[in-house]
Amino acid sequence: MDCEPRGSPACESIVSQNTEKILSQAKTLAEQKRLPFLTEDDDINEELAIGYVLIGSGLHDEAIKHFSSMLQDDADLVSAIYGRGIAYGKKGLQDIKNAELALFELSRVISLEPDHPEVFEQRAEILSPLGRISEALSDLTKAIQLQPSARLYRHRGTLHFISEDYITAHEDFQRSLDLNQNQPIAVLYKGLTFFHRGLLKEAIESFKEALKQKSNFIEAYKSLGQAYRELGNFEAAMENFQKALMLNQNHVQTLQLRGMMLYHHGSLQEALTNFKRCLQLEPYNEVCQYMKGLSHVSMGHFYEGIKAQTKVMLNDPLPGQKTSQEYLKVKYLREYSRYLHSHLDTPVTEYNIDADLPGNFKDHWAKNLPFLIEEYEEQPGLQPHIKDVLPQNFESYKPEIQELICAADRLGDLMQYETSGFLPNKRIHRAMGLAALEVMQAVLRTWTNSKVRINGKTRLMQWRDMFDIAVKWRRIADPDQPVLWLDEMPAQSLIRGFNNHINLIRGQVVNMRYLEYFEKILNFIKERILIFHSANNPRGILDIKEALEKVQRVEDLLPIMKLNSKTRDGFTVNTKVPSLKDQGKEYDGFTITITGDKIGNILFSVETQTTEERTQLYHAEIESLYKDLTAKGKVLALSTELGEADVVCELILSLVYYFYNLVPLSRGSSVVAYSVIMGALMASGKEVTGKIPKGKLVDFEAMTALGSEAFSITAKSWLNLKSLPSSFKTLPSVSESFPTLRAMIEVLNTDASLSCIKKS
Repeated sequence: MDCEPRGSPACESIVSQNTEKILSQAKTLAEQKRLPFLTEDDDINEELAIGYVLIGSGLHDEAIKHFSSMLQDDADLVSAIYGRGIAYGKKGLQDIKNAELALFELSRVISLEPDHPEVFEQRAEILSPLGRISEALSDLTKAIQLQPSARLYRHRGTLHFISEDYITAHEDFQRSLDLNQNQPIAVLYKGLTFFHRGLLKEAIESFKEALKQKSNFIEAYKSLGQAYRELGNFEAAMENFQKALMLNQNHVQTLQLRGMMLYHHGSLQEALTNFKRCLQLEPYNEVCQYMKGLSHVSMGHFYEGIKAQTKVMLNDPLPGQKTSQEYLKVKYLREYSRYLHSHLDTPVTEYNIDADLPGNFKDHWAKNLPFLIEEYEEQPGLQPHIKDVLPQNFESYKPEIQELICAADRLGDLMQYETSGFLPNKRIHRAMGLAALEVMQAVLRTWTNSKVRINGKTRLMQWRDMFDIAVKWRRIADPDQPVLWLDEMPAQSLIRGFNNHINLIRGQVVNMRYLEYFEKILNFIKERILIFHSANNPRGILDIKEALEKVQRVEDLLPIMKLNSKTRDGFTVNTKVPSLKDQGKEYDGFTITITGDKIGNILFSVETQTTEERTQLYHAEIESLYKDLTAKGKVLALSTELGEADVVCELILSLVYYFYNLVPLSRGSSVVAYSVIMGALMASGKEVTGKIPKGKLVDFEAMTALGSEAFSITAKSWLNLKSLPSSFKTLPSVSESFPTLRAMIEVLNTDASLSCIKKS
């Protein structure tokens, strides 16, 4: 136990009580020669041993006093200097004075005895909590040079890991394990070096290996759950989180991670149970508090939701403390929650979120900026007459509405990406399935010259209205994400443009979601480099061609970049999207950027910049295709010619191809577009029955296709279009069945898993 400041009565009494015990332990220690820097003199060794026993008993001030008195007799007594350094370190590094004194003493020991690895390790242990990682690494390297050991390699690996140098960390953990195989903690960390680089399958193998060595290893079960969650394997993730919690039901991190996964799986009530338990154990856990508020609001429990959000808002970061993501987002969520609550019972056809929310609010929210909005007028507080959303039983819906819900669930399942990193979300599936059915019904009405009710007006449906149906459902499925039209942002934001940025490789981290597209993008870059050098370096073109043929991975491009001063620090390549409206004309697609000078220091990213000018060009293209689609759709509605349906199918896929490339929404553009494809195709009499192939992302298929025709051919290869069963035409109207936010939230909350018989 620790004492009060030196010389206090409390310390004196403890020492006097334990004197006999301390002297006896010291004698044994000295006799067994288990002391650092032993001297030739047995009496001095016994005196030194007393100091080390005091440290072991937690009496650090007494130990410092004891060693200091010995150093008065001999200022260069190395073991006493070392012991005093350790005691200062053990006193607690919160006080910088202790740290400085500890470092001073240990450095003195090194100057007197430079060949002892344990002193370098001890100094590294003081340096690393102070954030002086490179100095700590240097000390550990010196210790390893003097006497390599499994512990030293593991210690150094941990510091490399903290520094996000996962490749070097992995090498150190492997060396540690080569010297001593049975180290579950080193195996776990080795797995984490894979996990943080996106190498999930390798991470899983390591975590399993750690569990073979230590079957009750909670951290390994938790990490295994996390890795499966990242892979998108919900069942395996749940199983491992469950195993961690069976070992310790109060393991807060596992409860938090399991709650997050359940939320993103669309199981909100179960998620909420985890967040509540997490907060019982750790009342100030910001992530659990934020997620509790979000889960409540998503289910329409606005009073409880806003109460939880306000608790997060009160948790101001301390000066110099990094603002948490939850604190950054919570004010937007609270304002949006208030807006949703006040519109719970207003028909969704009578208002427009994009027009109602203040421009700067939308701009800051979409960009995830701190909530610093000048002259912002808060949304009105909760009105007591508007009640929260109540649970709805599936059986309480009429049979035809039940049929509608089951059809939506089946359609939503077909929108799931079978790719690492995409967890199935049954709530999003239901929402976007209903969106597809509502799009089908609205398009059919348009093709028979019926008008639609949108934003308080009755008119013929435009292309934007068709997408707005899907936007409406995507928004309410997860209110955490700002699903906003970028062209409706304030004028100054449009001038600057919005960047939709995706890192494919950042440093040592590989984004597994897009792995399937690396080769395609790499080949495109190689073509562009060849064109660039043909124009700027015609003499060296054969060497460049030869070098490019050997390029297999992104990092292989680095030496080629160095061959030209303009590309030495990196280069940018723009893709082009050919116009259908104006043959020969091309629009800007996305930008590929590669920077870096060595492996592990690469940034390989793609970015779409949505500027006003680019948006107008794409809108004109979509407008023209929609006009054609409506005309052909009207013909199709009156005809039974098969050829007409094929033309309509081409127009739908072409129109959505430009939507994908434009990326017009702050979030959710991809699933919004796919539900429009499914809905519009159903209006043309075609049902999508095929699943999206493993590894494929529809937005990237569109963005990397050579043109709309190429995208159309690829999409049709998996859509597996069949003639639409007549039962779809007789389904009740989605917009009339769920006319308000309340009705929409109710249907998304309803559990139909046992009632809907899934098509095999």
